[in-house]
Amino acid sequence: MNDTAAIAEENPGADPEFFVRETEDGQARLDLVVAGMHCAGCLRKVEGALKNLDGVEYARANLSTKRVAVRWNPSRLKARAIIHTLAATGFTAVPFDPKLLGTLDEQESRSLLKALGVAGFAAANVMLVSVSVWSGLVTDMDATTRSFFHWVSALIALPAIAYAGQPFFRSALKALRAKTMNMDVPIALAVILATTMSLVQTMVNARHVYFDASVTLLFFLLIGRYLDVQARAKACSAAENLLGLRATAATLIAPDGTHRSIAVENLEPGMKVLVVAGARIPADGEILTGVSEVDTSLVTGESLPEQVKPGAPVFAGTLNLGAPLIVRVTKRDDDSLLAEIVRLMETAEQGRARYVRIADRAARIYSPAVHIMAAATLALWFALGAPWETSLTYAISVLIITCPCALGLAVPVVQVVATGRLLRQGVLVKAADGLERLAQAGTIVFDKTGTLTLGRPHLVNGNDMARADIALGAAIAASSRHPLAVALAAHGKELPRPLLEDVREEPGMGLEAQLDGETIRLGNAEYAGGQQRDMHGGSELWLRRGNATPVCFRFEDTPRPDAKEVIDALKARGFTVELLSGDREPAVRRLAETLGIAIWHAGARPAAKIARLEELTKEGHKVAMIGDGLNDAPALRAAHVSISPADAADVSQTAADFIFQGTRLAPVVEAIDVARKSRTLVFENFGLALAYNAVAVPLAVAGYVTPLVAAVAMSSSSITVTLNSLRLNLARRAKPPREV
Repeated sequence: MNDTAAIAEENPGADPEFFVRETEDGQARLDLVVAGMHCAGCLRKVEGALKNLDGVEYARANLSTKRVAVRWNPSRLKARAIIHTLAATGFTAVPFDPKLLGTLDEQESRSLLKALGVAGFAAANVMLVSVSVWSGLVTDMDATTRSFFHWVSALIALPAIAYAGQPFFRSALKALRAKTMNMDVPIALAVILATTMSLVQTMVNARHVYFDASVTLLFFLLIGRYLDVQARAKACSAAENLLGLRATAATLIAPDGTHRSIAVENLEPGMKVLVVAGARIPADGEILTGVSEVDTSLVTGESLPEQVKPGAPVFAGTLNLGAPLIVRVTKRDDDSLLAEIVRLMETAEQGRARYVRIADRAARIYSPAVHIMAAATLALWFALGAPWETSLTYAISVLIITCPCALGLAVPVVQVVATGRLLRQGVLVKAADGLERLAQAGTIVFDKTGTLTLGRPHLVNGNDMARADIALGAAIAASSRHPLAVALAAHGKELPRPLLEDVREEPGMGLEAQLDGETIRLGNAEYAGGQQRDMHGGSELWLRRGNATPVCFRFEDTPRPDAKEVIDALKARGFTVELLSGDREPAVRRLAETLGIAIWHAGARPAAKIARLEELTKEGHKVAMIGDGLNDAPALRAAHVSISPADAADVSQTAADFIFQGTRLAPVVEAIDVARKSRTLVFENFGLALAYNAVAVPLAVAGYVTPLVAAVAMSSSSITVTLNSLRLNLARRAKPPREV
């Protein structure tokens, strides 16, 4: 029984129907773990078997994480049929359960370590016996003694091979029963052929046997498989890491005031939970009582904790750092922000970029090619007059050394490592080929409000205003939620405010109130009797008390704190930067001059933004669009690649390929740097894989590679590609240059 099947038996409640969830378009979705996938050929067979099922609309497998996502029409198919189809294809699958994170890798590692220990013990002892035989070949050792040593080697090697070879034998047998091939078929065939040939040679008392090569071959193959599992664990899915951050249980406050523990999956909107200091918040909700600080870096990307108080929203997975809180649950576990982020990450990780499709097509011809090549090697050397033992040994080396693992892992591991690194820096990767396209971009087009700025106006002429006017304006502005009124109220919050009466708001115009028998008005120039002046490039509110001369409050949007640094950093990286905004010309011009953007366009409606992007595309530019508003959604779709802030309109986030968190623009630079480094690593991995096969296969066919060396080379190739991909985590995080 393999590890996946063992987990399935240990968790009888893992009914696949329980893990099925409904998508927005009414389809059913199920995430599976298929531990038997070891190469691109396995991945192709899993996806092919699922796509051939009637009703399946989507099937994507991830070799690095061994996860499979399936979407289908629930009226035409059941989840159990999907599990059974994979079993018939030779792969045991179980529903992905966050509670079992790491269990598969742990069990597989433990199993491989046991097999590795047996193979290592046998290899060491057989090698000692073989040394005696090799010495005897040049001395006076007689045939009887040599035969005795050969039988001793056989008695040590045969049980060890039968046990240590199980990971390969089981996998190969499953594939053959399903009338398919995988990378373990040639490995198992090579080990069995070498062992059988050695046993025959022992029976006829030949001078040479290969028990030492067979068991040592398994030893090195197991080392490679174990290190491969460990390396992949380091490059595990960012989505899995996220799920590991959520709480597993919550302290429910019952209506009678008693407390009891409850699984987070059972929380429903309206329930009250207690979150003690140091605990993770179990669900999205709203604070009822308590004041504390919460580590929201998971959601906002900001490292500094955020102070929260009654009425503030909190999110699942964030960490309560201060005092205990009582939280009212507002969303179920599956609907939380954390769950939505996980779904976005899974979509990106399990998608198919162009480079992945190239690698898949190359790996597709592996199985037939390797067996044809091994058979041809056997026939060639036999025809050239080599003994059958020598010819078979060379053929075995070809079977072992030709492995598509390096090619199959060239892209997926980089993709998973990159999405995980960006997530830690506050960037969600939504599109499977987003990194690919971002690395190709040479022109970046920014929207203004909410992108280069925070969308939060602030008072700019406060120092020129009388304190009494600011206090009066803040008093009346406190009754409105208009952004300019909110900014004015915040600016004058420390000043003593007069007590107003009969405050009312006239939509689109402003506010009116009474103070000591006088009418107070705050609003636009027409409403308050002022004279519109927009030469400064900002917005205005006018305040008039009775018949007094109106005074003008001038506002400007707040640029993101590092906007200038990021623009400079992008220019330093060779990007052409443009500002494309629907705002008025004075405001756009002023911001462009402040940030050093030479090319800018104001008053651009959605159609004009798309037209500008199309114009750039026709000129040969690969455009990255960064925007947040409803009017930016069409442009985000039209761009070569697109990025949106986390507080953008939902439709813009849906259209974007990346979403960055927090108030800073630095994650945009990080995303670009990671995308470019990822492309370099992908090309390096392709080069390593192709170079390995170009050198190793001819040497094996020519007879210069023994089965033992072939095992070391084959294992090293996939480990090298994986370790090269992990270099992305070691790269120093780029910091935008500071303005001098």
